[in-house]
Amino acid sequence: MNEVHALAPAIILLLVGIFAITLMRRVGLSPIVGYLVAGVIIGPHALKLIHESETTHLLAELGVVFLLFDIGLHFSLSSIWEARRDLLGLGPLQIVLCGLAFGGVTVAFGLGPEYAVILGGALALSSTAVVVHTLAERKQQNCPVGLTGMAILIFQDICAIFLLVLAGSLETGDSSAAESGLITAVSLAVVKAAAAFLAAVLIGRYAIKPLFKHLSQSRNEEVFTATALLVVLATAAATGSTGISLTLGAFLGGMIISETPYRHVIQTEAKPFRNLLLGFFFITVGMSLDWHILVAHWAEILVFLVALVTIKTVLIIAAARAFGWSTPGSVQLGFLLAQGSEFVFVIIAMPMVREALGEGTVGVVITGVAASLALTPTLAALGNSLARMLRRRSSDSSPIGETLPSVTTAPVVVFGMNDIGCTVVDALEANNVPYDAIEMDYERFLAASADGYTVAFGNPNDVRLMETLAYAEREAVVATTVSYEVEEPLMPIMRDRYPNLTRFIAVDTDEDKARFEAVGMRPIVNRSIPRGLDLAAAVLRCQRVDEAKIHDWMRRQQERTLQATADVPPVSVAV
Repeated sequence: MNEVHALAPAIILLLVGIFAITLMRRVGLSPIVGYLVAGVIIGPHALKLIHESETTHLLAELGVVFLLFDIGLHFSLSSIWEARRDLLGLGPLQIVLCGLAFGGVTVAFGLGPEYAVILGGALALSSTAVVVHTLAERKQQNCPVGLTGMAILIFQDICAIFLLVLAGSLETGDSSAAESGLITAVSLAVVKAAAAFLAAVLIGRYAIKPLFKHLSQSRNEEVFTATALLVVLATAAATGSTGISLTLGAFLGGMIISETPYRHVIQTEAKPFRNLLLGFFFITVGMSLDWHILVAHWAEILVFLVALVTIKTVLIIAAARAFGWSTPGSVQLGFLLAQGSEFVFVIIAMPMVREALGEGTVGVVITGVAASLALTPTLAALGNSLARMLRRRSSDSSPIGETLPSVTTAPVVVFGMNDIGCTVVDALEANNVPYDAIEMDYERFLAASADGYTVAFGNPNDVRLMETLAYAEREAVVATTVSYEVEEPLMPIMRDRYPNLTRFIAVDTDEDKARFEAVGMRPIVNRSIPRGLDLAAAVLRCQRVDEAKIHDWMRRQQERTLQATADVPPVSVAV
């Protein structure tokens, strides 16, 4: 029976999560709202179907761990360098401004400066889980506001580590000892974080990449699933055991894999775990809300909520403007990051902080912060609407803004880097058309990489990989090594999910062309020399490349092929 009791929380969370997300989609609200409301209903303050326990806390923490791992998959060393302005400039300025404002309010209520630093810093943080989920729902991960928002959130997560160190120092009674111990603890945390970052870079380069190279030869999808889980949990446990943070380790684990060609495969394998556990996280946040406090102190909660959102919105807008953002872009960013952070729940739960605030104030703060999490999708939509209105009324523009080009999804995906695939990629590169190349055959993957092509490893027939590669944001997919038996059952899914996606395929006969046309594909018969030239031309036309440029490129390729053939010395045959 002990096993049944241990499984009960997970079963209840699954049932409630499925019901919440189904209901919210029917009424057109964000799933986050459904998760939070469901948590209130089943929690210890209402129906008492489930109580907070080590199981629920672990499931919730794993949700944030997997989220930070997924974010890390998009932050290679080069992308971190590109985001240095946000990580080292806008992020710190936002923390300082908001921290000073909330710290000042804390002092005004009679608490000491040490509590002002801790509570001010905690309230200055935003919710990584909620913001990333909101950005994904609105398809804004790759726009400047989304990229800058995630960079700021990563800086905030690093700051949270040092806030925990500072909060832990309050547990000592001797203030002078606490001060000296704090300096030592913070210095040690900085050294540990730097060491973890360096270790991640070295491990990724000299261990993880060779490991995945070996695993890709096995052609076993279960191995990638197990390895993805291993990397997430092992990196989180490694940093957690040193007293830093589980989430920092998970982020570094994702960053390790982002430097390899296997990022898409691992992201595909980890995504279901991330989504499921994040749902658990939001439900457990809802479980912490006491509706009795909401009813008894609704006025105080409303004042706190309005003050929290207003102060953060105004100060984040000011910080963004100071770094050259346009007014519309600053407004979007301010409303996006206006909510509180789940990290506040951790700080408030500490005995010294709880005692200093009092139970009534603790209930107001927890309920207000949780309400701000639920309002995030609405606030983000409001920020977008205000930004569009400001953009229409003003000609304001700046070097940084939400309308400027950014890192976007390449319009073309090429599956299969055989001679045909290489020809298509050559055509795209020659005409400056961005693309992603994927190969599932290990030998061809190695050969294409050795020839200088940027290739990722993955299976083109994996429906989950289609979501990872954001097919909905692509214009064309080019398949060079597929069979009709494999493609035919996938086409209904492709038509339903991605109706605007053009799917090219290379075929060898007119009979194959007729079969693939019947299921809605764009087959191109291989008749050209070199092979793939006709397919490449069709893809370029789909990308609206000038016809004269296409013919000029095809002529050069044919001339090079003829020249290469003429340069081959005749083979002497012994008689």
